[in-house]
Amino acid sequence: MRHVRLLDIYKHQITQKYVRRSGMAHAISVAYHAFHLAKEHNVNPDWAAKAGFLHDIGHYKWYRDGEWDYQLYRDYDIHPIKGAERAHKLLVRLGEDKQAAKEIAHAILFHTDSVLPNGDYTLNNLQKVVHLADEKDKKPGDSHHYLKVDRKKELILIEKLDEKIDLLYEKNEN
Repeated sequence: MRHVRLLDIYKHQITQKYVRRSGMAHAISVAYHAFHLAKEHNVNPDWAAKAGFLHDIGHYKWYRDGEWDYQLYRDYDIHPIKGAERAHKLLVRLGEDKQAAKEIAHAILFHTDSVLPNGDYTLNNLQKVVHLADEKDKKPGDSHHYLKVDRKKELILIEKLDEKIDLLYEKNEN
């Protein structure tokens, strides 16, 4: 059973503020990639899509002299930490299953190695899916964060992904 739909998340003011800041087109694209990778990695497709959609909700824009500074980002960014906390709080507020909210937050936390100290980490399948989905959408110079889609198209894409997830749930119930 789905407690919260992507559309509920998309419409929330927190999502509109923070996901839009990091790139709504990128977020939607990563949600689709995560959904498609979920079956291959034996992961809940609803959780994968939500984690993919919210993976950059903690982003902060690192600029120097009006230009994006990738080195500042690599040296000081903690967006996965902030994003995991922000996404968890949002999902719980919207009524998401608490275990789902926790797993989605962990997938966001581990979607990139930018905040992790050097060392070996074993990611669970959901965390791998979100990492792979994000990597699949990356563009040179981090331009994937600046792609634009009009809001009507965003809404259509979110609704279509919700429909795909609903169909999987219906199929599993029968």
